[in-house]
Formats: sequence, structure tokens, C-alpha cells
Amino acid sequence: MKHITVGAALLAATFSVQAQRSEVEFTEFDLDNGLHVILHEDHSTPIVAVTVLYHVGSKDEVVGRTGFAHFFEHLLFEGSENIGRGEYSKIVQSNGGALNANTTQDRTFYYEILPSNQLELGLWLESERMLHANIDNEGVETQRGVVKEEKRLRIDNQPYGSWISEMFSRAFTNHPYHWAPIGSMDDLNAAQLEEFMDFYRKFYNPNNATLSIAGDIDPDEAREMIELYFGDIPAGEPVVHPTVEEGPLNGPIIDTVYDNIQVPGVFVGYRIPSQTSEDAYALEMLNNVLSQGGSSLLPRKMVDEQQIALQVFSFPYTLEDYGVFITLALANGETTTGELVASMDEEVEKLKTSLIEEETYQRALNQVESSFIQSNSSMAGIAESLANYHVYFGDANLINAEIERYRKVTREDIQRVAKEYLSDDNRVILHYLPMAQQASN
Repeated sequence: MKHITVGAALLAATFSVQAQRSEVEFTEFDLDNGLHVILHEDHSTPIVAVTVLYHVGSKDEVVGRTGFAHFFEHLLFEGSENIGRGEYSKIVQSNGGALNANTTQDRTFYYEILPSNQLELGLWLESERMLHANIDNEGVETQRGVVKEEKRLRIDNQPYGSWISEMFSRAFTNHPYHWAPIGSMDDLNAAQLEEFMDFYRKFYNPNNATLSIAGDIDPDEAREMIELYFGDIPAGEPVVHPTVEEGPLNGPIIDTVYDNIQVPGVFVGYRIPSQTSEDAYALEMLNNVLSQGGSSLLPRKMVDEQQIALQVFSFPYTLEDYGVFITLALANGETTTGELVASMDEEVEKLKTSLIEEETYQRALNQVESSFIQSNSSMAGIAESLANYHVYFGDANLINAEIERYRKVTREDIQRVAKEYLSDDNRVILHYLPMAQQASN
């Protein structure tokens, strides 16, 4: 328990680095095998974040074998040729560190947060994951059970937990965003060991990875260790990601989902362009106007004034190829989900027909700037941002420059994207109702 406590404290410390920081300086280079490396030196705390982003997510799967990317997030903690089964986490925790991983539609991200004198340990662990991972029947069967339990806890038995699957399966017809990262349990059950090994050989290669390190390091020493642990790992075949274009949504697509819930709710999703689009910045600003903060449009009207919603908020779910702008609300009292939609529509329509006030615009910009600073206020956050900017934008320096893109957004831009994307024919509406109502309908 002592090591776990120390690791948790260390993880918490990484998120208490000063919120306001100067320009993030970094160096980057490629190894001969294609591994891209980014190093950020910061001696403010004696910790280091070692992260690896593999450019593989659920969109790289195929019909009939969904869930592989998320499955590997779990499987690759099973150990390696040189790390015993179940020992990966124990090694990190016994050295005062913490670790985790996550999977999206576009990427799989692993990290260790360690005392800075354990940088070499982190590099060894990640090189083992990249080159010598255990992929055998015992590990596959173990993790099948883990993933099934995660699905039960986070989706099947979580109120409104199915909304990502329900929304994306309707918002996308041809693109592999059609399925959620959790994938299909039937697909995972049907997959054979060789298929998992093929997935590993195809995607877990240095030329499909970005190693991003931030913290109390000497860049020259770190580079020597990186060459030692990663330089001899052979490159794989170049990864070709799907390039599927979606036609117009031709909505509205309206459906009802009966769930194990007590409070009816509504999820409205509008198809939007990729996170690298210029319009993504205006949509983020629009989101702040709609629902971020107590004085924003939706909470002020629906929660405070009309008192028809217990909660209401919005967010742009932006991804590498496309995205979905989500607005959602939970009903208060006898309010119907239809009434919730009508009220949200009234506020969206105001954004289309008139410019927001300058004060509202400045408040939204301040919120964006605050969020931007907070996302880069820890060693783990900096390392992840650097990797994301490199992979998705081809420019890691956006960690310093991207805020200027938000500042260039005008009130007219916010009005324009509201008109262009938040339209009735470009949306999916999901009415979430208690299962008891299904029996009475």
C-alpha cells in the first residue's frame, strides 16, 4: 500500500504545476526506425512523464473485428518476454510511480509518471511494450474478461452509458466512427490469437508511434537512453489509415433509447468537421457561449429561468476525421424530452440570427484560454499535448501557438458555424426514456 500511496501522490503532484506557464520549449527528432521523439525539459518538480502515442484507434479496425484497439490497451499490460505477467503495474508502483492508458477512435496512449531518477525504467517498460509484448492465449482470455466487465460497468449498467454507441452509429454510416472504441464483445470472442498478433505487428511499431517525455530530464542523456532502448526496434510496414468520406447526414435522425434510468434525457448530435479544421475553433467558442459557466445560454435559460432541466450542457466531440457537436439535457419534473429539444433549439436559433454581445464573446474567449492553460499545467498534460499536436496537426509547437487561432475567431465566425453545422438536417436526436415507459408504449 505504501508504494501505491506514493504513486497516487506523485500523480496528483503532476497536476499541481503552476497553471500559468511561459512558452513550452521542446526538442524533437526521429530515430532511423521512424520513431518520433519529443522532449520537454522542466526542473520545477522532480518527476518525469514518459508517454507513447500509437496512431491506432477504433477507426483502424474492420467490420467483424471491432474493439481491438481498446482491447490492446488492456492486453499490453500483461507483460513481455522480460516482464512477468501482472508485474507491469507493480514495477511502476514499487518505484514510486503511477501509470495508465486510454483509447479513442484515433489513437492509443500509454503513460508512466515516475520520479525523474527513474526515466530509464520508463523507457525500458515502453520499449518492452513495443517490441516484446506477451500476446498469448492466457493473456487474451484474461483481458476478454476484463473488457467485458468494463463494458458492463461503464456502459451497460451506467445510466445513459450507451450514448456514444447510439449516437455515432447513427451519425456515421460509412466511416468506421460508426462503432465506439469499446467495440463488440461478439467480435472479440470470435477473434483468434493469430488475429491479435497480426494487429500488434501491424500497428505497434516505432514508425507508428510518438514518444513524448516531459519533466526533470537532461535532453542529451535522455536521447542516449532512447537510442539504447528504441533504436534497434525494427520499423514496420507504413500504416495506412482509412480515408472514408461521409455524405450529408440527411437528417434529422430521431430515435428513442430505453435505458435503465429514472430521469428522461435527450442527446442531440450535429456532424462537424475534423479537429484540424479552422471551423473547429469557432465551434469550441460557440460551445463556451452555449453551456460553459453559469451565465451561458442553455443553463441560464433551462435550469435557472424555465427550470425544465436538471442539467444541460454541450461539448464538441472532435476527432481526427470528423466530429459530433453534442447538446444534452436531463428533464426536471414532468418536462418531456421534446420540450427540452424545443428549448435548446430556441437558444441555438438566436446564435444563428444575431451576433452575440461583445461581453459574451470575451467571456467565452477567457474560458477557452483558461482551459488551454489548464490542459498544459502538468508534465503528463504537456507530454500528451505535444504528441497530439504532432500526430494530428503535424506541428508540436501548436502547444504554444494554438491559442492564437482561438483569438482570431470573430463573433461573425461563431454565427456562421452555428448556421452551417447546427441545422435540423445535420443532426441526430436521441430521446432517452426509462425502461418502464417502454412497457407502457
